[in-house]
Parts: sequence; structure tokens; C-alpha cells
Amino acid sequence: MARSALITGITGQDGSYLSELLLSKGYEVHGLVRRSDKKGVAQLPNRDDLEIVEGDLRDSASIQSALKSSEPDEIYNLAAPTFVQSSYKDPVLTADVVGLGAMRVMEAARLETPHARLFQALSSEMFAGADSAPQNEQTPYSPRTSYGAAKAFASVCCDYYRERHGMFVAGGIFYNHESPRRPPEFVTRKITLGVARISVGLQSRIELGNLNAKRDWGYAPEYVDAAWRSLQRKSPENYVIATGEIHSVRELLEEACRVAGVSDPMSRVRIDDRLKRSVDSTNLVGDITKARKKLRWAPRITFRRLVKMMVEADLRAAKEEAKKRGKR
Repeated sequence: MARSALITGITGQDGSYLSELLLSKGYEVHGLVRRSDKKGVAQLPNRDDLEIVEGDLRDSASIQSALKSSEPDEIYNLAAPTFVQSSYKDPVLTADVVGLGAMRVMEAARLETPHARLFQALSSEMFAGADSAPQNEQTPYSPRTSYGAAKAFASVCCDYYRERHGMFVAGGIFYNHESPRRPPEFVTRKITLGVARISVGLQSRIELGNLNAKRDWGYAPEYVDAAWRSLQRKSPENYVIATGEIHSVRELLEEACRVAGVSDPMSRVRIDDRLKRSVDSTNLVGDITKARKKLRWAPRITFRRLVKMMVEADLRAAKEEAKKRGKR
């Protein structure tokens, strides 16, 4: 009998890649979505192979109902408003969905499917104020946003449900991970899409904030593979999932321009101070020693290859748009 999985946040970047991975492994895949997310569901590349159930991380009853109907062997809680900037605008909603939402999923699983193995997506933003680098699973939490604080709370929930209730709850401390499916409000996609559009004459500038901000950027499909691996272990633990390399926004811009054949990258940028974070960590880089050893996981897609993949995908879309507009 095929194993089954329930994915929250299935319409997001990570959820869509994870659904493809699980389907390729023969799983029956269920996706928890809000009733209002009809557009996201319609855009899923594998929609016909999925079972969609309605639910909301702010509503415990809906989560319990979804678990009761899907009876999953594995649960992947990926749902969250992952655009950190948005957490400044509504910190209470962020805490409710990201923090309490994680607890609601774990409690619903305890009540309805205590046998299920549960993966909780965590974040490097828990370490935003860290004094040392790289960070590992023992690094003290020092969040600087409501999003990071909520993820730290979710991590504490992982410990609680493992220790108090004996549940299989694994956590993946994900550092920044990107792909052509990343929404355009994220700086990586804003740059690759902007550079692609500049190359075909659809726009002239990209508005950016802090070009010196640095991040540990990886490839999203590899990160969801790590999530799956964490649930195949004999015992549940938390794992840092990262590349161990750090690059600046400026480097990303320059590499994207190189791939697209756009000259003089800095002349293509307009700095907007409103896009700068009030507190911006510059040393978030992960130590993946534990993931290498226990999950036999390591990133394979390099920074340059990741940027190339994203720019090439955006170039194809930009050329189609330019063709329709009669630009080329």
C-alpha cells in the first residue's frame, strides 16, 4: 500500500517541489490549502495527481478535519508567510500562522494521527542576531523579526511534542533557498526577473535595498529532499539545511547580469532605502555537518548554477512577453 503525505503550504515554492518529489516516490499526496487559494491550486504543475483538502493554520478544527480525512503517514508543515518583510507589517498575524500554526498542526496530529511522522520547516532567521558563524543546531536563538521569533517558537514546539508526547517531529532549519518558482517580491527573483526584463527592453532599472546584505543561498528542490530524508530516520531531530557558503546581493546581481549579457550592473540599480531592513544580519551561514552525517545530504547546485537556472527561466518568460508586446 502506498504511503500517504499531507503538505501544508503545497502551493508555495517548497510545497510544489515536495509534492513532485513525493509523487515520484509513489506517495499519495494531499495538500492543505485555504479556500481562497484557488489560483495557487490551479497553478500547481501536478494538480491532477494531488488530493486537495481545505484548511487554515489559524483554525485547529480545520486541521484536525484534514488529518482525519487524509490519514497521512507523513505530515510536512511548510505553510507560512515566508516573505520576512511582510512580518513587519503584521507581526501578530505572522506569529499566529508561523508560531501558533505550527503548534496547532502538532496538536492536531497528536489527536488524530499520532502515528504520523511530522516535519516542521524552521528558519535561519532564528539566528539573525548570532554573534558567531557558521550556525549549527546548538546555536542559541536570537531572532530579530516576528517571523524569526515565531519560527523559534515552532522549534520549541518540536522539542515539546517529541519529549512530552513521544511524537516523531523533525525540524529543518532552512537557510535561504531559491528557484525559478520563487515569487518576484523576494530579492533573488526580483533580480533575476529584473535583469531578464532589462535584457529584452521591458524595464530599465531594478529597485533594491542593501546590496551588501549576505545570505547562504541554496536550491529549493534539494532542501525538500532533506525534509523527506529527515522523516526516514529512526529518531526525530532538527537539522541545519544550508550550503555553507555566503554571498552578497551585489554578487547575485553581478552574476545575473553576466548570465543575461547585461553590462554595467550598478547602472541598472536604484537604491531604495525603504527596502532596507532596520536590522539586517550579514553572517547567516549554516554548518551542515549533522545533515551530511545523519541524512547523507549535501547541496550539489552551486551559487552560480542556481543564478544561471533562475535567469535562464526568466529570460524565456521575458522574451515571450517582449514578443507579445512587439519589443522584439
